[in-house]
Amino acid sequence: MDKDLLCVKQLLDEQYRKYCCSSFIDDDPIQVPHLFSSQQNREIAGFFAATFAWGQRKTIIAKSKELIARMDSNPADFVINYSESDLRVLKGFRHRTFSENDAVGFVRGLASIYRYYSSMDEYLVSRGGTTPLVALRLLRSHFESESGVLPTTLRHIANVDAGSAAKRLNMFFRWMVRSDQEGVDFGLWKCIQPKYLLIPLDLHVGNVSRDLGILKRRQNDLKAVLELTEVLKQFDASDPVKYDFALFSLGVNRNTDWTD
Repeated sequence: MDKDLLCVKQLLDEQYRKYCCSSFIDDDPIQVPHLFSSQQNREIAGFFAATFAWGQRKTIIAKSKELIARMDSNPADFVINYSESDLRVLKGFRHRTFSENDAVGFVRGLASIYRYYSSMDEYLVSRGGTTPLVALRLLRSHFESESGVLPTTLRHIANVDAGSAAKRLNMFFRWMVRSDQEGVDFGLWKCIQPKYLLIPLDLHVGNVSRDLGILKRRQNDLKAVLELTEVLKQFDASDPVKYDFALFSLGVNRNTDWTD
């Protein structure tokens, strides 16, 4: 590793130690799945919270909690056991471009997973979703094939085959897959190993990475995700996306909004 990269690694290691701590949870959307103890509730609450993760963090958290409250604070039970009349509780829900119709589509899509599998992890394992790209394609394909999901709802499910950076789903994967001594990420999933995770890349992480010289590509797309992740593997081959804490925190100090 050359001297410049070593300096960046030292900075990011320092920032990781500073920000990967229990207090990080208090101001981050990951607090939403932390409200629950069961894997199903953590997965479903986390899936929604990650999907909403653009804009101000306070709003993301508030809207996630609002949706969960509409589900009687038990999203897994709601998803698995809802009747058509139960979906009326979603009427009027909105977070930015995510509407009540999108919420209904998500519930239908998730129901067709959880009514047959004990977890999203089990669903992905059964279909060979052992890398993020395969898992991302499986989730996209699943929602595309669900008859109750409107075409407009699919804009909230990243399409890596169209070059999407899939920031929100890669963040969700980070939450579910990796673990840490501080108890921030959950380490619930077995389908993907932490060493295969991809960095959640948004505008701010991209800008910080370019400033540090570890990302050359100008577009924040899948190619940039792969490029940046490869550099981070040089810093920690077994857990490259731990540096999401460092890059995100360096970026969010510039701007409190999350932007895809």
